[in-house]
Amino acid sequence: MTSPALEQINAALATVNDPEIHKPITDLGMVESVDVDEAGGVRVRVLLTVAGCPLKETITRDVTAAVHKVPGVTGVSLDLGVMSGDQRAGLQEKLRGGQAQKEIPFARPGSLTKVFAIASGKGGVGKSSVTVNLAAAMARRGMRVGILDADIYGHSVPAMLGVGDARPTQVEDMIMPVPALGSSGEISVISIGMLKPRRDQVVAWRGPMLDRALVQMLSDVFWGDLDVLFLDLPPGTGDIAISLGQHLPNAEVVVVTTPQEAAAEVAERAGTMASMMHQRVVGVVENMSFLPCPHCGPEHRLEVFGSGGGRRVAATLSSRFGYDVPVIAEVPLDLSLREGGDSGVPIVDGAPETPAAVALTAAARTLAGRGRGLAGMQLGLSPAGRL
Repeated sequence: MTSPALEQINAALATVNDPEIHKPITDLGMVESVDVDEAGGVRVRVLLTVAGCPLKETITRDVTAAVHKVPGVTGVSLDLGVMSGDQRAGLQEKLRGGQAQKEIPFARPGSLTKVFAIASGKGGVGKSSVTVNLAAAMARRGMRVGILDADIYGHSVPAMLGVGDARPTQVEDMIMPVPALGSSGEISVISIGMLKPRRDQVVAWRGPMLDRALVQMLSDVFWGDLDVLFLDLPPGTGDIAISLGQHLPNAEVVVVTTPQEAAAEVAERAGTMASMMHQRVVGVVENMSFLPCPHCGPEHRLEVFGSGGGRRVAATLSSRFGYDVPVIAEVPLDLSLREGGDSGVPIVDGAPETPAAVALTAAARTLAGRGRGLAGMQLGLSPAGRL
């Protein structure tokens, strides 16, 4: 086979992305060798980042399929090896692009990733369900989305996306987020639950350790070029909320509440904490807003948890901050929402026509419409001296 065929094979391999890093395997130095025999048989040796790579079957399938498409190829044989320590160190340096090891990419002045922190005053209001479905709805729009499950004690995001037992791949001291695949597209996920030796292990940490865990998940994880990063915060106004304000002051906050007075009152505190940390509150989601009557139809609302909590939170925060904080969704009670969380299929994927899915999709559309630019962001510039 002539040399142009070898060039075609290399071009085909360049179309294969590593499923965790989302960059061509040729650019990552993962293709060690390509041999072509006279009969058109191709032998490719690919180096995995680590032994036991959880997605090696995906790499095998994609490489084989890409090379088979090259005219004249009669067969493909794939050998899998493992990168050496020096090769992994080189890969890590390439991925970091010369950045400091502990630098948080989303805190850089030039970052174009929109960061939304989903907060609540108390637990049990469905904050994680809202986070997962907002992320899935944005992924359905073709956006590159990540979720950081910062609810250290109550980490439930992985299970809600069907990756509760998954573990991230580590390249030296860099962690690859776990891809959650669904009809919405791919969402990159990291959670403290994925970093524990066992799923049932209890996390019992205090302030300094919580801060270090948040920084590690922001800086040691290779998130790539995301359009949007969601952070599922623990309820209340504790250590993680304070750390987030210190490390990501440009994050925008969405407050989740239920209609009842008790939830609304503490939700106002969560919004106020965000403002104290110089973060902007961009919306309120009222979850479990009402139950569509199973007998009369959706026009008859059964207000199981009362009414008006979301509007009260939005009005109070708008008055307190001096800018408009809108209610971006009133999400009705829906059995499919709970079932989707248990099965790992968000309702915007599994039952997109239901009222709850429609409300969450509209909220995601509102947030996505805020744009992805530098307007209003701190650029870290200081005035130059006069000449």
